Amino acid sequence: MAREPHISVEDLTFTIDRGDIFIILGGSGCGKSTLLRHLVGLQTPAKGRVFYEGVDFWSAPAPEQERIQRGFGILYQSGALWSSMTLSENVALPLEQYTRLRPKEIREVVSLKLALVGLAGFDDYYPSEISGGMKKRAGLARAMALDPAILFFDEPSAGLDPISARLLDDLILEIRESLGATIVIVTHELASIFAIGNNSVFLDPETKTMLATGDPKELRDRCPEIKVRSFLTRGEARAEADTAATAGSGA
Repeated sequence: MAREPHISVEDLTFTIDRGDIFIILGGSGCGKSTLLRHLVGLQTPAKGRVFYEGVDFWSAPAPEQERIQRGFGILYQSGALWSSMTLSENVALPLEQYTRLRPKEIREVVSLKLALVGLAGFDDYYPSEISGGMKKRAGLARAMALDPAILFFDEPSAGLDPISARLLDDLILEIRESLGATIVIVTHELASIFAIGNNSVFLDPETKTMLATGDPKELRDRCPEIKVRSFLTRGEARAEADTAATAGSGA
């Protein structure tokens, strides 16, 4: 007997504009990572369409999908570096696979990308020899290797101390400005959300749909959905609503 498909989230409609730092928001189990996999082409959605500059990704032929994906860079939560390769070898990998650059040219690009993320001089280090924050930056250098139009980040600040997380936020802003890339991020870190995000979608695990989309700061201050404001104020909005309801009942 065929198993019914599990629906993580449905009825989503949102737009990511060129140059946005777009945040996918929501509590545990709301479908953030699933949505990210749909966007990057790793998991086919049960229904719906994902458009990139007017092209319906999931209806496009395989060569067209591959062309679109060549414009993606992905930073995974762990950094996902190959432990047996040096940082320069990790960053060089996509260049070796997808370009016709000569070895000398690849080395030059790799050195530039590592320098852009503050890792100049660490070319020959292995992942085991550097800190967690440095691994994130090395993973970012690899994600930028092919100068992607869109960068996707899955919980980039996970496991980092507040200072390292802030430095990573600053780096993301610098990359957006220098490369003109569009950035899509799954994160629950409020400091990062408000420091770098200018657009977002909020997913709700109870209703299994989106409750809001827009600038996170605007959603925090003005969204009519109490769940959204509560999430973005870590419960302060709900506490205020409960206080107001109590005061009203006693009037």
